[in-house]
Amino acid sequence: MRGRAPTRDERRIAWALAILAFVALFLTEPAVGFVRDEGIYFVAAESYAGWFQQLFRSPATALTDAAIVRAYDVNHEHPALMKELYGLSHLLFHKGLGWLRPASALRLPALLMAALVPALTFLLGSALYGRAVGLFAALSFLLVPRHSFNAELAAFDMPVAAMWLLVVYAFWRAMEERRWGVLCGVAFGVAIATKHNALFMPFVLVPFALWRAWKESVGQPAAREGLWRFVGLFAAVSLLYGLLFVALGPEKFQRKFLLLSPHVLLFVGLAAGAYWVLGELRRASEPTARALTPVATMAVFGPVLFYLHWPYLWHHPVERVAWYLAFHAKHEHYAWFYLGDLMRAPPFPWSYVVVKTALTVPTSLFVPMVTGWLALVGRGLLSLPARTRAWVSRPSMVEVLVAVNAVASILIISHPQVPHFGGVKHWLPSMPFLGILAGVAVTRGCAAVVERLRVHRPTLPFAAVAAPVFALLMAPALIGLVRSFPYGTAFYSELAGGIPGAASLGMQRQFWSSHVTGVLPWINEHAKPNSRVYLHEVTGHSFGHYQQNGMLRKDLRMVWSPADADLVAYQYHQEFREHEMNIWQAFGTRTPVTGLYLDETPQIIVYQRP
Repeated sequence: MRGRAPTRDERRIAWALAILAFVALFLTEPAVGFVRDEGIYFVAAESYAGWFQQLFRSPATALTDAAIVRAYDVNHEHPALMKELYGLSHLLFHKGLGWLRPASALRLPALLMAALVPALTFLLGSALYGRAVGLFAALSFLLVPRHSFNAELAAFDMPVAAMWLLVVYAFWRAMEERRWGVLCGVAFGVAIATKHNALFMPFVLVPFALWRAWKESVGQPAAREGLWRFVGLFAAVSLLYGLLFVALGPEKFQRKFLLLSPHVLLFVGLAAGAYWVLGELRRASEPTARALTPVATMAVFGPVLFYLHWPYLWHHPVERVAWYLAFHAKHEHYAWFYLGDLMRAPPFPWSYVVVKTALTVPTSLFVPMVTGWLALVGRGLLSLPARTRAWVSRPSMVEVLVAVNAVASILIISHPQVPHFGGVKHWLPSMPFLGILAGVAVTRGCAAVVERLRVHRPTLPFAAVAAPVFALLMAPALIGLVRSFPYGTAFYSELAGGIPGAASLGMQRQFWSSHVTGVLPWINEHAKPNSRVYLHEVTGHSFGHYQQNGMLRKDLRMVWSPADADLVAYQYHQEFREHEMNIWQAFGTRTPVTGLYLDETPQIIVYQRP
């Protein structure tokens, strides 16, 4: 569990990986269409940026609840941090400096966040297992077509994956350096301000902190007493909150959660008590105090930063946070096509996430991921019985930390009552950790080959075997990325039989409406002046952004029904098959004029009124 700092060379490599990832994403971003979610995020971002402008012009007015609600009521079901960054970036780089087109300016912070993932993956992987492992995990991450697609979007899924990874990295470093314990709490606050996925992180990390503190306090009565005081403090505050909730009832508990109330006093008491207990514990056992510091900072900094980053909460924090949590606890279910079954409502199959991952991650990368994770779990199981303990090396706690984070978000989404939609984006936080374990499996295989070959060639360098093996395993992913770009949600792996095989299996062909960019050039060339256009599944916001960004002629008019349209671009979805029949009826023809076909598989089909 020792969290060592990177060497100078490792820091340089991490910077190089981040810059390489950012440049690659920035150069390819203009080709990627606008997904449905981005349309409303763009609107929200510009609205939030407008509030910041008002804050500088008229602070007293901007800080009123009415002004905040006017600006922040748009998309208030998600935290504001990334949308604020998108809006400020648009304000600076498009409206102010004029350096970037509107969409590129809005997406710029998302590209920077995505570029963190390879860098952090390398730092963690190289520190634990060596640079070869770190490089394999970092380089392979964005070669997964669905990962690279999500990395291009002004959304929250890739940013929260980056923040999840940063929190784990800071937590691990905190075991050796006190300042990283503070940074872990700050990173957690930023993570929950990014997306609600991060709220599950304490359940993943706190057991490791307590275990480390327990091990460090062995044989030290004062340290063990300090550990019990720390646990007792959190337990007492939790119990008192529970008693308040029961005594007041849900509605009254919420109404009385004011600035001067027992609720806030308990939180302040927790912060002060944790600071005092850790101070006393530091004198008895610095390692034990370091292990518990991330728990305290996440508990204190997390809620404070979440509140401060979101002006929408400032006047009615409890009521609006309660609404936010309730919204995601009862999130609506979207129809989703999976192995020939159109899933509309729970319960969903437990196997969905694992099968979906197997069918969407290039097989040459997925197999090492599974191998690496199973090998680590196998070592753990074999190290338990006395008879088999000598056969394997027992996994270290940090290896267990990686293994748990590799499946944490997968297990959360796998629950049958959790909505299953959106491809792989909802469990992206697991993928960097699986990439590290894949790197372990591959490099150990390479090491075994090198050892055999050195019998005849003692000076054979490890890179002579590892480099071609890495290239061989990453080549299918790179080829798949190039062939499917920029239509990332359509990619399927070799296990699925590629895009045509997935269609035959009854899998969702594409989603989020971004594939319409494949037919926009044809529409621009062939649509008559002022034509009425129905872009199925494309929101009005996205339609407007296609025109603002020069991807769609500005004279074309959006309509909401095939009956009113001169031209229709139909998005091929199993749940919308009747829409195509409505188009046939409205247009009097079943013959498309063009379409987007990937490996001869229909994605977008265009009909023109005769």
